[in-house]
Amino acid sequence: MRWLLASLGLGAAFGTVTSASNDVSSPYGTFGSQTAQTGWADVAKVASLLLDAGWAWAALAVAAGWLVGARFRGAVAGVVALAAAVTAYYGLDFILRGEPFALYQAEMLWWWVASLVLGSALGTVGAAVRCPGVIGLIAGLAVPMGAALQMVILPPGLDGYTENPEAVWVRLIVWVGAALCGGVVIARFFLAKAFQQPAGGAHTSADSTLISAT
Repeated sequence: MRWLLASLGLGAAFGTVTSASNDVSSPYGTFGSQTAQTGWADVAKVASLLLDAGWAWAALAVAAGWLVGARFRGAVAGVVALAAAVTAYYGLDFILRGEPFALYQAEMLWWWVASLVLGSALGTVGAAVRCPGVIGLIAGLAVPMGAALQMVILPPGLDGYTENPEAVWVRLIVWVGAALCGGVVIARFFLAKAFQQPAGGAHTSADSTLISAT
């Protein structure tokens, strides 16, 4: 039950922070109108572009599955984390914007269904990160490769013909983060193979000595 509550809390925190960063980054937001001319607005804009992106929401479900570890529980954790994030996101939007909650119901339902379908698959991927060998390698590269792919296909930030400076920082952060995470995953894979080979080689040598002795 703890893993379920942990997934719920992780998703709720993610959705709350994402909604809050969107509000602070907007000059029309409840808090953003008060911080529009400060450095906090720029920081919130970077956070908003980072968190309110498809790869980041996918990473949430993968992280929930990774924390749980087991395949079935990982799938459930991915669903719970995404559903909680969607609920917290729209719930805080409703409070901050002061709009009728009915405006959010259809969109929330759509994303709840998406959470059920995508969350289970992504949570399973997260659980598979703990697996040794090629399966763990592929699963571990899913998030960094997905983030990098989004920076190529759908990068944040062109406002008309003027480059958004916050978006430039976001792309840099994502590229560097994806490269570092991918490098760690690949290094772990080859280190695991390197540690396995001497053990196997020593065992084979010992077996040969025993056979020759007999």
